[in-house]
Amino acid sequence: MCAYTQTEGSVGVPALALDWASPVSGAVEAKAVPHQLGSASFAYVGLSLCSLLSAKKSRDLQESRWRRQKAAFLLSSAAVSGLLIWSYLGTEDGVTEVLAHHSENLQGKFVEIPCSEDYDSHKRFEGCTPRKCGRGVTDAVITREEAARIRRIAERGLSLGGSDGGASILDLHSGALSLGKHFVNLYRYFGDKIQDIFTEEDFALYRDVRRRIQQRIAQAFGISSSSMYLTKPTFFSRINNTEAKTTHDEYWHPHVDKVTYGSFDYTSLLYLSDYTEDFGGGRFVFMDAGSNKTIEPRAGRVSFFTSGSENLHRVEKVRWGTRYAITISFTCNPDHGIGDPVLILVVYTIQEHDKVVEDSPVVTSNMSKSLAAVSALCVSAFAQTYPKVRRVTREDHPRTQEPSNTAGLARDSSQADGGRNMP
Repeated sequence: MCAYTQTEGSVGVPALALDWASPVSGAVEAKAVPHQLGSASFAYVGLSLCSLLSAKKSRDLQESRWRRQKAAFLLSSAAVSGLLIWSYLGTEDGVTEVLAHHSENLQGKFVEIPCSEDYDSHKRFEGCTPRKCGRGVTDAVITREEAARIRRIAERGLSLGGSDGGASILDLHSGALSLGKHFVNLYRYFGDKIQDIFTEEDFALYRDVRRRIQQRIAQAFGISSSSMYLTKPTFFSRINNTEAKTTHDEYWHPHVDKVTYGSFDYTSLLYLSDYTEDFGGGRFVFMDAGSNKTIEPRAGRVSFFTSGSENLHRVEKVRWGTRYAITISFTCNPDHGIGDPVLILVVYTIQEHDKVVEDSPVVTSNMSKSLAAVSALCVSAFAQTYPKVRRVTREDHPRTQEPSNTAGLARDSSQADGGRNMP
């Protein structure tokens, strides 16, 4: 505060003090009036100057405070922006919780969630159709060594083809194999040369892995494994970061298995490669209301879940490397069940069926009738599983002009491939 003190007998020269008053009573004698007039004028000027100085000081303080606030705002904005960018890059699609880290070795983890109404629009099978819904993950069913062996089966089969986009599939049940922008029936396309690619030991391991996964699912949901049936499609997938060429390459779209396939009641995935080591991106994401949950793939890891809308999900886009997995699906409806692939039976059936058809348009042998029926089932399974896919001949694809040289059809497993809605 600015003020002036005037002492008795003064000549009106102001002095800066704490308040304005005479030392005794504050009154001023008449003889001092002339001096007081000058003092009053000087005091007025002093007060004005003091006011200006105070105003300037106040403005300086306000400007300083504003500059500090602006700097704090800019710093906080930068921090928030950095956090958002880090969050986007590190946890795509707003993932807020990781159910299974790739570095963990989980004996078992299960989360129960309310069932959707999807199952009510299908025939129910008591003791199997989900009444308890949820999702689980375990690293204790399939060993990493077994996963490596299963992956080699996928690599050998997919080396015969692969899509021109970023996702390929290989279905050992129907024989479906991605090739360019289409699918071919692997067994009919390559015939008995399949025996140079796969062995019965490969198929035996495949069946054993399927059986153990089926038992673990049944245990988690409190049902009998005998009430579950393998269903189509069940397939290997290979995904990389190549740009999609067809809708079959767009694996990243959110979807519900029960809505997409109808027959699915329980879905499982066996991962055959490691997140952050073999590929980046490509995590499995459950899209829950308000927050997402993710599973980071790990070779030998099995994730499983009920197939209804309670488990809406997607796969992140693979940013680098190659991601291998196998989807194994189950139904409660025996009419939608399929059998395990048996290499010898498949090859022998196709050979005999082709021979019978060549020899005579009319099949008279009971044995040949049976073989023809099995062969027809293989072709039918392919057609029903992939109904909108055009059949492709060797002449349709330049890579397959030499059918006798299957090695010439091989492609590096990191090349582009194709599939759609892959879990």
